[in-house]
Amino acid sequence: MSQKQRIFFWSITAALGGFLFGFDTAVISGVEQSLQTLWHLNVWEHGLTVSIALIGTVVGSMLGGIPTQQLGRKKTLFWIAVLYLLASVGTALATNWPVFLVFRFLGGLGVGASSVAAPMYITEISPAKSRGKLVGMFQFNVVLGILIAYLSNFLLQDLGNDAWRWMLGVQALPSLIFLIAVLNIPESPRWLLLAKGRVAEARDVLNMIDPETADETLLALQDNAEHQNKNARLFSGQYNTPVMLAVLFAVFNQVSGINAIIYYAPRIFEMTGLGKSSALLSSAGIGLVNLVFTMISMNLIDRFGRRTLMKIGSVGLIVTLALVARAFYVEDFSGMTVPLLLFGYIAFFGFSQGAVIWVFISEIFPNEVRSGGQALGSFTHWFMAAIITFSFPYLAEHFGGGNTFLFFTIMMVLQLLFVVRLMPETKGTSLEKIEKTFVVH
Repeated sequence: MSQKQRIFFWSITAALGGFLFGFDTAVISGVEQSLQTLWHLNVWEHGLTVSIALIGTVVGSMLGGIPTQQLGRKKTLFWIAVLYLLASVGTALATNWPVFLVFRFLGGLGVGASSVAAPMYITEISPAKSRGKLVGMFQFNVVLGILIAYLSNFLLQDLGNDAWRWMLGVQALPSLIFLIAVLNIPESPRWLLLAKGRVAEARDVLNMIDPETADETLLALQDNAEHQNKNARLFSGQYNTPVMLAVLFAVFNQVSGINAIIYYAPRIFEMTGLGKSSALLSSAGIGLVNLVFTMISMNLIDRFGRRTLMKIGSVGLIVTLALVARAFYVEDFSGMTVPLLLFGYIAFFGFSQGAVIWVFISEIFPNEVRSGGQALGSFTHWFMAAIITFSFPYLAEHFGGGNTFLFFTIMMVLQLLFVVRLMPETKGTSLEKIEKTFVVH
């Protein structure tokens, strides 16, 4: 196996956590209405059913930095795979609502922890020149998982009253593949050296990554190890810049409305007059558009940089969201107006925020606080996602689609200002050099 093939295999293995992340979060869109009817859920119980995994994700992302630092990136990914497997089997076999909630919560823990561990692992084993593309594979797998979940829901919808069990249970197969594949990847060289002082093992992994830069990277890491503060605290003041960047980036990711649209896509389409089957198929279209534009972004992120993609995406999101808001205000639901606008919205999101977030957050924190920093960015992302997802049915019902989408539009105007005024460029720069730019000593 060549050097490039090795790194690709390691990256795609870690990114399988992203595939299960995407599948687990989107699969609920095909079963939420069946579960509401089956267990006679009121509006708040229904909101909890859809968002319970997100609550687990918030907890998983908040705590995910601890095992990645204590056990290592590889072992954390293994236990994430175990959580996914338990969640898929448990929700499929659930006999009542409380049992279903418990296993959905466990799946959420896996999603939250994977959004910390997987991008961090890929960042730490990637050469600087291709880091954006390789970490972007995590997001590519997230949207592939979303697409497969939509397609799976569409194909399994006619299996009778228990169709929802099959929709949820099919996730067990990729969970098992992920679990086995993780056993065949090495540990992060940065964790081996900086957390455990295992220099020889770190050197071996660095030689497998890139023999030409292995010695240089090892020296930079050893220098980093000598000067790093073993008791470094994320909120000590010297890391204020990366903390601010990560939190704002994660907040803007969610106030774009992305998770409301992914989770409630069939319902939004039904609000515009599409039948249930057409709404499910249109949701699959959203997944496909997301996949295509994430793939395009992955191939451009190391060439044009993170900021350029974010500028283009922000403008596109503002325009498409504003037009969707207008359609709701004037009740113009003729033909495929709203679905086509939402396809455009997803294209711009996949091209910018979707692909850039995990790359950017995993790059901007120094080695000694990367676990905590990645967890902070991830926690902020999922905390906001839980709020938006939980409140969306209520907001849409009481304030209407127009006002809800207008709010998302205004948030994207603020995001554009953030990108233009505050967001730095990190393409093609080693993690150790990025650290010197952001940290106040």
